[in-house]
Amino acid sequence: MKALLDASKITKEEKEQNPEAVYQALRYLQDPKNHGKVDKFITQNESDYDELPSGPARPVISPLTPLPLNLATIRESREFPQNVSIGGEPIPPPIPTRPERTKSIYTQPVDSTDSPVYQQPRPRNGSDGAAGPVPTKPKSKEEQREEVLARLRQVVSVGNPQKKYRLQQKIGQGASGAVYTALDLKTGELVAVKQMILDKQPRQELIINEILVMQKSRHLNIVNYLDSYLVDGELWVIMEYLAGGSLTDVVTETCMEEGHIAAVCREVLQALQFLHEKNIIHRDIKSDNILLGMNGEIKITDFGFCAQLSPEKTKRTTMVGTPYWMAPEVVHRKQYGPSVDLWSLGIMAIEMLEGEPPYMNEDPVRALYLIASNGKPRIKDRDKLSPHFCDFLDKCLVVDNNKRPSASQLLQHPFLRCAQPLPNLRALIEAARCSILRKQEINVI
Repeated sequence: MKALLDASKITKEEKEQNPEAVYQALRYLQDPKNHGKVDKFITQNESDYDELPSGPARPVISPLTPLPLNLATIRESREFPQNVSIGGEPIPPPIPTRPERTKSIYTQPVDSTDSPVYQQPRPRNGSDGAAGPVPTKPKSKEEQREEVLARLRQVVSVGNPQKKYRLQQKIGQGASGAVYTALDLKTGELVAVKQMILDKQPRQELIINEILVMQKSRHLNIVNYLDSYLVDGELWVIMEYLAGGSLTDVVTETCMEEGHIAAVCREVLQALQFLHEKNIIHRDIKSDNILLGMNGEIKITDFGFCAQLSPEKTKRTTMVGTPYWMAPEVVHRKQYGPSVDLWSLGIMAIEMLEGEPPYMNEDPVRALYLIASNGKPRIKDRDKLSPHFCDFLDKCLVVDNNKRPSASQLLQHPFLRCAQPLPNLRALIEAARCSILRKQEINVI
C-alpha cells in the first residue's frame, strides 16, 4: 500500500486533512485479488504512456458552419442509420489513442454480495425447493470456464458468422480482442463485429451480462445488439455500426458549443431514463461509451458493467466505472443507485466543455482521493457559461446522491432547450477525424 500511496502523489497535508478519503482511494488497488484493475473487453487502443497526447489546439467549430452534404432528417437517419455514407461509402473512424488510466475498473469487496445481471443459479435441495447452501469449495478455472461457455451457448446463435458477415476494417483493438466493420452479406449493410477471446477475459460472466442487457434494451439512444456467436474460443458480438466513432474523438479534438453539449446530454438522458425505468444502472457513462452517427445519432454502448436492481436489492456497493467519472458515493463504498449515472453525465458534460474530465492529469488514486474529499469539482471559467448550463452541471453534480435529480427530472431542465439540431454534430465529427488523421500522418513521417 505504501508504494501505491507514494505513486499517487497525495501530499502529507492531504493525508492529514482527510485520511478517510485517502483510505477509500487506495482500497480499490490494495488487494490484487479483489481490487485489481480490469482491462475492458475492447478498448480503442492499447497504450502505456502517462499523459494525454499533445498536439495543436482543438479546432473551434462554429454552430453555423455549413454542412458539406445534404443530410437526412433525424427521423430518417434514426430509422435507416446504415444508409449513412460519405462519398457513397461509410468511412470507419480512425483509431485514436487513449491513456491506460481511462479504462474502466471493476473491484469486488471481500464482503460484498454485489453481482452483475447474470447470476449462476444456486443449488436447491430436494425437499422444499428452498435455496441450498453455497458450496464452500472454490471452483477451478476450468469449471468456471465451462459454466460460462454453457451459459453463453444458451444466449448466442447457432451457426458460422463468417457465412453471414464479411470482415472489413479494424476500428478498435484491445488486449482481449478487436472490433471490425463487417458487411452483412444478406442486406448489404455495414455492422460492427466485436471479437472477444474468452480466455483473455478477466471476468467472463460480465460478457453474458453485456449480451443479456443489450438483448432487452432496444432504444433509439442505445447501440442495437444484432446477434452473437461462439467461434473457436472467440465470442462474436454483432452490433449496429455508427460511422462517427466515439464522442471522445470530438471531445478531445474540437471545441463543443453549449448547444452541442445540450444535444448530447439530452440524448444520453433519454437512454438513461429508459434504462433506469428498467432498474438498470449503466455505471460507466463517459465519452468513450457514447457512439455517434454521421446524421446525428447519439447512442450509449458498453453494458459489461451495468447492474440490475430488484425489489430485494435496490442499491449497490461495488466500485465500478472509471475513476475520473466516478460519483463520490461509489468511491466511498456507500450504497448507490441509478443517480451515479447522472453524476457521470455531469462529469462528461465538463469533459465536453474542457476536453477532459476533472483531475485527468492526476494519478487515478489521487483522482479518487480528490473526488472523495472535494465532492463537486471546480469548473474552469464558470463565469463564461450560461446560467442554465451552470445550473444543469450543479444538478448533475449534487454530492448527496439522495438529492440528485433523476434522468426524467433532468430531461425537463431548461438547459436542454438550447440543444442544436443533431445533424450539426457532423461538422464536429469530420473536424475531429481530420485532426486525428493529420496527427497520425505526422507521426508516420
